[in-house]
Amino acid sequence: MPTTPDGSPAPRPGLEMLELCRTMRDTTPVVRDPASGAYQVFRYDDAVSVLSDHDTFSSDFTAVFPEATQLMEGHIGTLDPPRHQQLRRLVSQAFTPRAVAQLEERVERIAEELLDRVPKKTELELVDDFAYALPLTVITEMLGVPAEDRPLFKQWADQLYKNGQFDTKNESSVSAAEAFHDYLLDLVVQRRKAPRPGLLSDLLAAEVDGESLTDREIAGFATVLLLAGHVTVTLWLGNTFLCLQEHPEVERTLRADPDAIPAALEEVLRYRSPVSIVPRVTKKQVELRGTTIEAGQVVVCAVLSANHDERQFDRPDEFLIDRNPNPHIAFSKGIHFCFGAPLARLEAHVALRVLLRRFSSFRIDPDRPMQWHPDPTMSGPKSLHLLVEPA
Repeated sequence: MPTTPDGSPAPRPGLEMLELCRTMRDTTPVVRDPASGAYQVFRYDDAVSVLSDHDTFSSDFTAVFPEATQLMEGHIGTLDPPRHQQLRRLVSQAFTPRAVAQLEERVERIAEELLDRVPKKTELELVDDFAYALPLTVITEMLGVPAEDRPLFKQWADQLYKNGQFDTKNESSVSAAEAFHDYLLDLVVQRRKAPRPGLLSDLLAAEVDGESLTDREIAGFATVLLLAGHVTVTLWLGNTFLCLQEHPEVERTLRADPDAIPAALEEVLRYRSPVSIVPRVTKKQVELRGTTIEAGQVVVCAVLSANHDERQFDRPDEFLIDRNPNPHIAFSKGIHFCFGAPLARLEAHVALRVLLRRFSSFRIDPDRPMQWHPDPTMSGPKSLHLLVEPA
């Protein structure tokens, strides 16, 4: 474990709750939070059961948050079967491993161009200079969003999470979400009139069981794709560098053996999961670990806790890049397993490979405090200043 100059244990950002999570797994693995009323699930097996059983645990929150119903239209992550399978079958074609592999050269070129534009060659603000822009550029290019409009998405995303978790009762957050959605809806309408190459036009031309998607469904899908598709990768890359800072021997291993990068990145997902919690809502009464949960209740899977469950993982609080198997649930589980996972993995792999090639050393700047992402459902740096040595 890293230590401070006086020899005391150094803080580990994003891992402060591990001891509490272990206690909860041992004593009260399923518990109702008195403040929110939601049931929290801490063990790996229970989280997998919840995420895999869509007949009992729904992803449709319109009954719980009716004020967000319009914003959820087309949001594939909040749909249940059969509509979920219909949309997923349609959109997942663009994210198969084979389709994603064809993007590798373009992703690498974007990564190189971003680093070429960094103003100071011995300093890198990992998030703003690189980790945010890379996945955002990739996904907007896939959708066919004009390059000049990309800065808008960062403004809206920052506004969404300005006060922490997105809140349907927070006027600022809702306004940003509506602006985000309305922009994409307008873009869909434009593409319907004048198609251009890109995923939006592909979705407009596609049919699900003989039916076309509505403009709002396509805009809703594009909204979640843009948010989930770039924020998660951004946090993942930031967490990777926190792990490398804590474990310099891992950085040396990856430089000597780039083939070890994919497994190391998977261990980052388990060890510092970018998505901290995944919620569901009960369709019917259910008993979980001796606790009776009525229908219509929110159940929250604590992803970080599940990914550190000693019942599933040997030495769970150690960062082991040769961990095999590594069945973490950072990309969820069941029918809602992240369909963008192949693209996220490619982006993270290429990004780390390019960074290791371009710089011979990295060090977190001790004089510029790291900022943490304000949304408690996510975990990772919002800003991370690195001192680097060009290779």
